[in-house]
Amino acid sequence: MIIRNETNQDIEAISEVTIAAFETLQISNKTEQFIIKALRNANVLTISLVADIDGRVVGHIDFSPVTISDGTKNWYGLGPVSVLPEYQKQGIGKSLVNRGLSLLKAQGAKGCALVGVPGYYQRFGFKNNPTLIHDGIPQEVFLVIPFDKNIPHGTVVFHEGFLANG
Repeated sequence: MIIRNETNQDIEAISEVTIAAFETLQISNKTEQFIIKALRNANVLTISLVADIDGRVVGHIDFSPVTISDGTKNWYGLGPVSVLPEYQKQGIGKSLVNRGLSLLKAQGAKGCALVGVPGYYQRFGFKNNPTLIHDGIPQEVFLVIPFDKNIPHGTVVFHEGFLANG
């Protein structure tokens, strides 16, 4: 498996992987592929990686800037992350998350936020932090990982692309 930056040739495959990965998830609104497209079209995909096995895209992750009401800069949102169902539980998602977080840190990011399943993301160091909230999202599924000792206080807002639904 190779983890690499997405290319224009990967765009359709990323959409297909994303649709397949979220198809049976109850927590999904089935809009993840539209979110990725909207973020890409807005030119805010800071990092967009694919997992490639023998020339086939089997996984994808992206990161985009978030704003925090206290004015803290250089924080990013993770997601969506997706892996084809037949390739899940093989460490591909873990590899994508680890590589993405490493690249964010190397670019000077101060932290990362996401909405997701706590049991999965806590293994990477993501935690619920009461000083940061995301309006309309239950606090238990809003997780953050600061890359330094400075933890912001306020409301986190993801790019408007996360509202895309078609």
